[in-house]
Amino acid sequence: MNTGDTAFVLIATAMVMLMTPGLALFYGGLVRSKNVLATTMQSFVCLGIVSILWVVYGYSLAFGPDVGHFIGNLDNVFLKGVGLEPGPYSTAIPALLFCAFQLMFAIITPALITGAFAERMKFTAFLAFTVLWSTLVYLPVCHWVWGLEGWLFKMGALDFAGGTVIHINSGAAALVAALVLGKRKGYGRDSMHPHNLPMTVLGAGLLWFGWFGFNAGSALGASPIAVLALFTTQVATGAGALTWVFAEWKIQGKPTTLGAASGALAGLVAITPGAGFVSPISAIIMGGVAGVICYLAVLAKSKMGYDDSLDVVGVHGVGGIWGALATGIFASSAVNPAGNGLLNGNPHQLVVQAIGVGSTIAYSVVVTFIILKVVDVIIGLRVSSDEETQGLDLTQHSEVGYNL
Repeated sequence: MNTGDTAFVLIATAMVMLMTPGLALFYGGLVRSKNVLATTMQSFVCLGIVSILWVVYGYSLAFGPDVGHFIGNLDNVFLKGVGLEPGPYSTAIPALLFCAFQLMFAIITPALITGAFAERMKFTAFLAFTVLWSTLVYLPVCHWVWGLEGWLFKMGALDFAGGTVIHINSGAAALVAALVLGKRKGYGRDSMHPHNLPMTVLGAGLLWFGWFGFNAGSALGASPIAVLALFTTQVATGAGALTWVFAEWKIQGKPTTLGAASGALAGLVAITPGAGFVSPISAIIMGGVAGVICYLAVLAKSKMGYDDSLDVVGVHGVGGIWGALATGIFASSAVNPAGNGLLNGNPHQLVVQAIGVGSTIAYSVVVTFIILKVVDVIIGLRVSSDEETQGLDLTQHSEVGYNL
């Protein structure tokens, strides 16, 4: 066991934990003031729900001994056998630390989906949805991609830090949630501008900071690959912020602060699957392209007629798909011996990446739809029209964000 690697992953784990409160601020600033606390709460409470779920059975199903290359078994329920000695996923750090690091990924993934149905879902329905979705969607897909016997892992799919497991998975679920719940009351007619952009920019900054732990920490040690992942994360994010701003400047006539924050997030999403597999120059291309295509995807939302409140589909879904495919294009054995992509003589890698993207989308869409329909029948997904008008802060939590 390596104390330096252990210290590094300890820090990375804490940084990834900070991303979920950062997401709460990012989303909270984007909604109307009457929903700021309800929106923040949906992200923050995931820290509690998923932590308990992970200990009871989540880690075991995601990373336990394989069952049919689809999911883990129940050998590690209540973290049985997961202790302070190294485990099967790293010989350098305690198994419990790997478990903690992966827990932070499991926490933020359902929190990402909340942006699609912001301002209209019952809190009780959200709690049920989070437990069911984490169990039936996140855990299997996580095992496919990162489990040592998972079918996508065995196929050779490259996902350094969660482009498929987290972003494509949550983006597909977000689209289904937006369609099933329907549009917000007054959508397209009433003003629904962000109420606090400085809060959103603060959240974006915390996400950017935490993402260094997210990506570099996925090397599971203080190694040259961790250095590569940190650097590619920075330059891809910067490129995404710039290209989004320039694109909206060209199309809408003015560059915006929200555009810069959104472009940075698009760059972060896009580089996630390839952070430890591509060169810095390739990372700039990946982030730069993400800024433009995610901006165009957000513009297309209104034409396509669905209300994804905070653009989860356009940023995480589209950005994640591009990042996963781009990893299959730009991966280079010159920086990581894991393998080459299309531009380095291995077109098969792009095919494998496409299979990972397609299978994750298909599985997430179908199971998310079933979960939402079941929750709707048992609990009811959506608040009443009067409650939506009054705001979820008061009607769901009996509190207000501001007393001015």
